[in-house]
Amino acid sequence: MKKLIFAFLAMVAVSCGGNAQEEKSSEKFEVTKSEEQWKQELTNAEFQVLRKASTERPFSSDLNDIKEPGTFVCAACGNELYETEHKFMSGTGWPSFDRAVEGGVAYGRDSKLGYSRDEVHCARCGGHLGHVFNDGPRETTGKRHCINGIAMDFEPKNQ
Repeated sequence: MKKLIFAFLAMVAVSCGGNAQEEKSSEKFEVTKSEEQWKQELTNAEFQVLRKASTERPFSSDLNDIKEPGTFVCAACGNELYETEHKFMSGTGWPSFDRAVEGGVAYGRDSKLGYSRDEVHCARCGGHLGHVFNDGPRETTGKRHCINGIAMDFEPKNQ
C-alpha cells in the first residue's frame, strides 16, 4: 500500500511542474530570435530577466522614480507596454502599473515558486516582464502589474 501511495504522489509531483514558459514558447510572436541572437542584443541582466524569467533586485531600477508623461517600452523590441499615467507607487520595489497599453502585453501562468501566478510578457517578442497581482488600487482596476524595470526602457512624451 505504501508503494502505491508513493507512486501516486510521485506521479502527481511530476505532473504539477510549472508550464508558463512552455505556454509562452508555443505562442507565435512577431519578433522571434534565437537564444544566441538575444544574448548578443541584450545585456546579461536584460537577457536573464526577459529571456530566462529572472527577477531583478527590488528598489534597483531607476524607472521606479519616473513620474513624467511618457511610455514604457520593451527593452528587447521597443513594443509599447505601459503609460506613466497608470503607474503608481506600490512600495514593493518594482515599477507598478494598474493596467497595460491595450495589446501591449500577453499573459501566461508561472508555477516556479510552487504556486500559480499570472505572468506578464511582451505581446510582441514574448519577453518576461513580471507578474500581475490583485492588490492594486481599488479605485481603478485593482490590479498591480509588478514589472522588472530592466525589462523596459522609458520614452518621454515630448520625444
